[in-house]
Amino acid sequence: MGTESQGNPQAEGQAAAAPSGQVSPEELARLLEEARGKANENWDALLRARAEMENLRRRAARDVENAHKYGIERFVGDLLPVKDSLELALAAVPVGGAESEKMREGLELTLKMLSNVFEKFNVEEVNPQGARFDPERHHAMTVQEGTGAEAGTVTQVFQKGYVLNQRLVRPAMVVVAR
Repeated sequence: MGTESQGNPQAEGQAAAAPSGQVSPEELARLLEEARGKANENWDALLRARAEMENLRRRAARDVENAHKYGIERFVGDLLPVKDSLELALAAVPVGGAESEKMREGLELTLKMLSNVFEKFNVEEVNPQGARFDPERHHAMTVQEGTGAEAGTVTQVFQKGYVLNQRLVRPAMVVVAR
């Protein structure tokens, strides 16, 4: 029995505290306090781990939601020049003549289809003609004086802007009145 208690300090403490095998009340109180302290530490660690897991779950859900919501942002950005080109082509078609009208009709239908797809995926056009300049959604290409418009108003739109689910994909390129 003497060899068993040599490597175990608790067994040595118990043997020293009470040779008859009983533990003194002071030693029991100390052991109880140690156990309570460890229990509190473990409870605290458990609560922190639960909170961390909940935060991780929320963050992952938010990331998945954003991936669904903004996953097509780059694709939309790549389609915008196509829409711009279709609008420029439509504006360049001469008025009159049967061939011109067929071309105009085809371009209008193509633009309408593209606009419907944009609408389906919550892509909105930013055409600020006559609106107040908003640096969050507009990019001022130049400032123009003597336009008769109120200062800070968009007088001309070079290129429309677009937003995807309220996130700016491309700012509108504008001229602002001074």
